[in-house]
Amino acid sequence: MSIRIFVTGGTFDKEYNELTGALYFKDTHIQDLLLLGRSRLDVSIRTLMLIDSLEMTDADRNIVVESCKRCNEERIVITHGTDTMSITAGVLAQEIKDKTIILTGAMIPFKFGSSDGLFNLGSALAFAQSLPHGVYVAMNGRYFKWDSVKKNKQTGFFDEI
Repeated sequence: MSIRIFVTGGTFDKEYNELTGALYFKDTHIQDLLLLGRSRLDVSIRTLMLIDSLEMTDADRNIVVESCKRCNEERIVITHGTDTMSITAGVLAQEIKDKTIILTGAMIPFKFGSSDGLFNLGSALAFAQSLPHGVYVAMNGRYFKWDSVKKNKQTGFFDEI
């Protein structure tokens, strides 16, 4: 079973400028995460964009939807910023019914060394292999249906609604 990973950016892939304290994008860290996690899965990775999800537009979401529609794989993981992950999940759910799509992200950048990204990516890959067709969000070891999840900005976790 092959899994497609689409990269859109978000905290997963942010770098830290030690001189200015700014976060920025340089390249994806997905390969590093897969190596660190000793993954033996058959995955194909494609970077669609490297942006903060707060800057994601309808045109960007359309790129995500069309990429999911066109790929041959039925199992898809999308790395995404956590602030608008549920919006993108809703758009995907309206457009795609015949694939299992898991959106995941991180609250702490991989480059910080204590990121939750490795755990969230591993969980998303496991859920992509085991859940039926549909659109889901995978964070903090849990999965949520696309229409029953929200980010709790007070706790930094995702909650079922």
